[in-house]
Amino acid sequence: MSQNSACQEAVLSTQIVPVQSPTSLEKAIAILTSLSKASHPMSLAELSRSTGLPKTTAYRLLGTLCRNGLAQRIGIDYAVGDHLLTLAGHGRRPFPAARRIVLPHLVRLYELTRHTVNLAVARGLEAAYVERVYGQSRIDSPSDDIDRAPLHCTATGKVLLAFDQELGQSFRRHGSRTRMTRHTLVTDTALDRELHRVRRQGVAYAREELAKGIACAAAPVFGPDGRICMSIGVAGPAGTLHLPELAAVVRRTANALSSAVGKHAARQPTPHLTPAPRLL
Repeated sequence: MSQNSACQEAVLSTQIVPVQSPTSLEKAIAILTSLSKASHPMSLAELSRSTGLPKTTAYRLLGTLCRNGLAQRIGIDYAVGDHLLTLAGHGRRPFPAARRIVLPHLVRLYELTRHTVNLAVARGLEAAYVERVYGQSRIDSPSDDIDRAPLHCTATGKVLLAFDQELGQSFRRHGSRTRMTRHTLVTDTALDRELHRVRRQGVAYAREELAKGIACAAAPVFGPDGRICMSIGVAGPAGTLHLPELAAVVRRTANALSSAVGKHAARQPTPHLTPAPRLL
């Protein structure tokens, strides 16, 4: 072999870097990332497309994640598991810098009402409270400590169902309509009628549907794309709340918050999107 050939072979050998296949851990992380970003439960096909994983691989890893509480089955779809939510606390915010944007509006709403203020997003088929300002006259609620509540019997949950079409369809197919009190809406007909009213009026009410003695009003917060990104509500003792007056204040706050979210998004640089690599 000539000296030049030997040199060229040596150079080529240093340029060849073996391609390492993603580990099982990296594939599982990709699945959990997709589930955490979704506003509704994802099917196996959707997870396969979003992660680039073959369906067989995704199905095998989902089985492991579900057994350990990091993911959960909802009908034939998948969502983030309760154990992972517990480990993560409040979890993902609705958008970057969300707390800085929303907290002044929540505090102002509390100052106007002196009742508990909740900011909720959809997570799986539940309403997850990502911010809360508690009022002094609050009543104990099943959502205390876990910061989650059913969609069908809370005002914030009804708003999410009414204005998120995909979430509404998933809930209709796989959602649990547990009767929490004698006032809880548990039939499709009753809930459909209620959600139609919410869309028409732009505000939702829950009157002792989650727990006895608690009433609430909520309104949608929309992102710059015109889609709902969260719901904001006020809850308090059912015997003292005047819900129509409360709803007007909540709706004004939701509108102001939608405007603030839009202005924040307009100031952000447009990201350069690159195709996600396919995981094998």
